[in-house]
Amino acid sequence: MIKYQLTCDLNHEFEGWFRNSDDFDTQSDEGLIECPSCGSEEVRKAVMAPAVKRRSGSRDERLSAIKNEIIQAAGRARDYVEKNFDYVGDKFPEEARKIHYGESKKRGIFGEATRTEVQDLVTEGVKVAPLPETKKKTDKAGDVKTPAIPDKKLN
Repeated sequence: MIKYQLTCDLNHEFEGWFRNSDDFDTQSDEGLIECPSCGSEEVRKAVMAPAVKRRSGSRDERLSAIKNEIIQAAGRARDYVEKNFDYVGDKFPEEARKIHYGESKKRGIFGEATRTEVQDLVTEGVKVAPLPETKKKTDKAGDVKTPAIPDKKLN
């Protein structure tokens, strides 16, 4: 994986993770990358210094550090959505369709939907994504459990 610092045509800065440099180029050419602040698809790589890390610690320590970075990034993403998007609750599928078909003002929303409702939205071409779970859940032994997508609801 490679992390790029990105910027849109309105100079909003954000980061993106890609399999490789070609993956960024392909997604950019197909208009699949957009600014999380304004939705602009005019996104380019920002000038950045290479991040060179020395290998230190065990493999388990490095993996734990990566896992913590991912959890923190997921938390930042969820916080951003909760602070900047409109919560529409279980009306999410209906409101997402209205926005998609131009019947309602274009804006960021979040809420709940069943797995079937999400599949139907995706089939219709409505762009949706689950919000990451950010709370660590542990079992009786105190081991962190990996969150799974619920059978009934998606955030």
